[in-house]
Amino acid sequence: MLTPGSLGGVGDTGRVRRLGILLFDGVEELDAMGPWEVLSYWTSHHPADGWETRLVARDKVPVTAAKGAVLVPHAAWAPDLDLVVIPGGAGTRALMRDAGTLAWVRDLRERGALITSVCTGALVLAAAGLLAGRAATTYHASFGELLAAEPTCLPDREARWVDTGDVVTAAGVSAGIDMALHLVDRLAGRERARQVRRGIQYDPEPPV
Repeated sequence: MLTPGSLGGVGDTGRVRRLGILLFDGVEELDAMGPWEVLSYWTSHHPADGWETRLVARDKVPVTAAKGAVLVPHAAWAPDLDLVVIPGGAGTRALMRDAGTLAWVRDLRERGALITSVCTGALVLAAAGLLAGRAATTYHASFGELLAAEPTCLPDREARWVDTGDVVTAAGVSAGIDMALHLVDRLAGRERARQVRRGIQYDPEPPV
């Protein structure tokens, strides 16, 4: 499994590393597909880096996202992921109470996977016990829920993403794109991250 901070290339282990983006009913579309755009561009255009990106879900059946998009996972979740992205959305509240989901997240962490979240995906990490005493961020209107789930969490209300080593959290919705580029930087280097950013033409200049 991935050692946080390592490059994680295929040359390190001789095998392709697996990166999964979790889908579930009520997932916020951009929370999942923003990181998907970044990470799938990286892994498909630079296969020599030794990673593959998949959409995963508890079962290999379509899910209905928060705004009605129907998304189809590539595979059911598995214990062999090296990195997982847990997006946010209204559906995270059900995941917070789902023992199977929380056990899966804990197991991935115990196996050495890098655990990441976008938006209210951080609530799932909190419910799984992964944010105790850690700095973390989430959607700007959800810090109350985050602290209710994990009172010892150290909320960062300004950061687009927070990297604490084996856990990385991103703020709301579009911040997942920034976090995903950070992951490429961390796992494959700054120049690769710049190549991916140029490839998806991500040069944000807010109009207002």
